Amino acid sequence: MYDKEHIEELNARLKDWDVEAEKQRAHKSLPRFFTVSGVDIDELYTPAAIDGGDDKEYYWTNIGLPGHFPYTRGVHHTMYRGRLWTMRQFAGMGTPAQTHDRFVYILKQGGTGLSTAFDLPTLMGYDSDHSRSLGEVGKCGVAVDTMADMEIIFDKIDLAKVSTSMTINSPASMLLAMYLAVAEKQGVPFDQVRGTLQNDILKEYIAQKEYIFPPRPSVRLITDMMDYCTKHVPQYNTISISGYHIREAGATAVQELAFTLADGFQYIESAIEDGQDVDDFAPRLSYFFNAHSDFFEEIAKYRAARRIFAKRMRDKYGAKNPKSWLLRFHTQTAGCSLTAQQPENNIVRVALQALSGVLGGTQSLHTNSMDETLALPSEKAVTIALRTQQVIAYETGVANTVDPLGGSWFVEALTDKMEAEAEKIFAEIDERGGVFECIEQGYFQREIARSAYAYQREIEKKERIIVGVNDFVIENEKIDIPILKIDYESERSQAEFCKKIKAERDNAKVQAALEKLRVAASGTENTFPAILDCARAYASVGEMCDVLRDVWGEWNESKSAMQVS
Repeated sequence: MYDKEHIEELNARLKDWDVEAEKQRAHKSLPRFFTVSGVDIDELYTPAAIDGGDDKEYYWTNIGLPGHFPYTRGVHHTMYRGRLWTMRQFAGMGTPAQTHDRFVYILKQGGTGLSTAFDLPTLMGYDSDHSRSLGEVGKCGVAVDTMADMEIIFDKIDLAKVSTSMTINSPASMLLAMYLAVAEKQGVPFDQVRGTLQNDILKEYIAQKEYIFPPRPSVRLITDMMDYCTKHVPQYNTISISGYHIREAGATAVQELAFTLADGFQYIESAIEDGQDVDDFAPRLSYFFNAHSDFFEEIAKYRAARRIFAKRMRDKYGAKNPKSWLLRFHTQTAGCSLTAQQPENNIVRVALQALSGVLGGTQSLHTNSMDETLALPSEKAVTIALRTQQVIAYETGVANTVDPLGGSWFVEALTDKMEAEAEKIFAEIDERGGVFECIEQGYFQREIARSAYAYQREIEKKERIIVGVNDFVIENEKIDIPILKIDYESERSQAEFCKKIKAERDNAKVQAALEKLRVAASGTENTFPAILDCARAYASVGEMCDVLRDVWGEWNESKSAMQVS
């Protein structure tokens, strides 16, 4: 970007500048100048900070143009000038009817995509009428037991026109099958169905712990579904490889970047081993990243992610279709950064985090509501969160030009650093035997635990200031915002509805479909057609998961794998 002579002159002038700056270094506005992830930030960034910046090939190898390899500046040529990011708001609470009402409200308020949260029993593969579900039905998302619930959620919502994201992992294939069956009943062909399924089981073992089956058969469930959707549901993003929950568990930005991409590469390798062509399935892969509070670190993370992915897909996995090189991603603002203290401050945090996602080139964005540390979001809070995105899109001017921070010496240097640090982690994962082995050995889990501990210690020692928590505190603060409460009646009515559907359906048809699933899971045939038949017969999530529990067993994380030294 600059010739060597210019860099040499710059370095000489920097020595004089450094002498003058030393007079002011005794005064500090903050305890320490470092990122959320603990990376120390240099005082000043110039072209000399970019390793290789004096080489004319650096620009084309590492930065390039938007819509061109290596996609550091964005996956589309014109980015938001051509189309704004999809504005999603996470919803899902109580009964399917309550969630349907919230979806209708979000669409009326200008939301352009739906994002579905499921309750803990659904996530863990239990029905609402199961004894282990007591007290959790509908509390952290919507309860879905059978296709009847999915029909209620999307009643009069045209699945040919709306894009729906579903946050579900272990039973992801079951929920997608129900969604497809509802589309089928609406008369919507599968090739018109659009949306994204999270379906990322590897990060569950690493961070969120909502797993059911052992890792390898769980990944088979995913590759089976990928194969089916490649052939029959071509517009659907079959998996959203998720760094979000890895970050929420306490990972640094670099760990989120590296662990997430490593998981994605494992899915790619598993699908290739299954006999699938990388250029058939790779264009429908997507990623899901966290937008934490360090503005520039997050932007650099997204840029580095695109570059790493493009290089790996082309050079390691041999993908020839440029669409296979594109890392498309959804962003959600950081739930772990929200505070119960002074919750209105969360509106400001979310706005800045969302802006970093946009400046980093996200394709889809969810903004958290200010009250989410206290409860599922109220209508008022979710409206403010959506309006935050709309203000960014229509009032700030950030959509006017592509990658406005491209060429910033700080951002480019930080992007390079993120890529280099991620490559070191990839090398360590390979040395340890790969992703499956690292999960079984507890490597990912221990590294995240260390990072989370270090972050908390910084807060406790006031090396890191969290407004309203360890500084700028309001004594005897009273929280005065509306809180959404899910009452017990919602749980009771959902459990009764589940029992009603099980009693009224054709149970001979259900048992035949479940047996077909058992045979498929016990052998080598694709499991997804059998799961789809189960959904059409109104078999429940719990019943399908019980079949797979019986065939594959359940996963228990060993205590030795979690010891942190």
